[in-house]
Amino acid sequence: MSSEKRTVSRGRRAARGITAAAAAALVLTGCSEQVQRGWLPGSRETTSNTAELTDLWVNSWIAALGVGLLTWGLMLWCMVAYRRRRGETGYPRQLAYNVPLEIMYTIVPIIMVGVLFYFTDQVQRSVDEPNEDPDLVVDVRGKQWAWDFNYQYGDEERYYAGVQAHLTGEEGVEDTLPTLYLPVDESVTFELNSRDVIHSFWVPAFLQKRDMIPGKTTRIDLTPQEEGTFQGKCAELCGEFHSEMLFNVEVVSADEFQQYLQTLPEGQLGDEYDRNPNLDDDVTTDEGD
Repeated sequence: MSSEKRTVSRGRRAARGITAAAAAALVLTGCSEQVQRGWLPGSRETTSNTAELTDLWVNSWIAALGVGLLTWGLMLWCMVAYRRRRGETGYPRQLAYNVPLEIMYTIVPIIMVGVLFYFTDQVQRSVDEPNEDPDLVVDVRGKQWAWDFNYQYGDEERYYAGVQAHLTGEEGVEDTLPTLYLPVDESVTFELNSRDVIHSFWVPAFLQKRDMIPGKTTRIDLTPQEEGTFQGKCAELCGEFHSEMLFNVEVVSADEFQQYLQTLPEGQLGDEYDRNPNLDDDVTTDEGD
């Protein structure tokens, strides 16, 4: 067998070995539920949307890993098979203008991006489908640096006025954070508004985040499916105490949720409490300047 053929054979064996090792590692780590979910917080059943979002995330990474393994394998094979051999000088024979290969290199990435766009669009349309008749509507008002929650549950209107947390590092501070209560297995619409600057409503375990823009209402529709306590935060840099703009989410039974509502004041804290920090009555302009 010629040295060139032996070199090509060794390159192929090396590529196969790397591919097999990567596949084995993937199979072995796949036993972990956390790995199977792509290290995302929460679980597939946390809300009505988390299963779809998890599948999109995990399958996208699987596709990316497959492309990566193929690409790395081909690169390694080329480095081994076409390296300069003993006794050779100068550059190896150069190949150029392989039109079919160049067309393939153009079409395949376009198809890959198109497939990813298609599935992303499908999931986005599904999770953003508005619920026209939710069981609960929560008007969430972000403010520097706390949260107000206006509940509309059936014929009841109640509100919670949040106070900014002060993170001292001591135990028990988390219990003082503004807390959003939700009934399990009942549809919820979050109407997201800002009282001052741009904020962002984010509950990591829900796998959804949305900006809160002054003068514009955005929304998230979902159904909580697991009882428990979840952490929430503002995900948009909104000023000096942005890091303390935290809140808790308590998903409880319908009976417990109704009991909680009875402890809140009646009514709503609307836009009459909004402010525009960009306006200052003490600042005047001189048109002559």
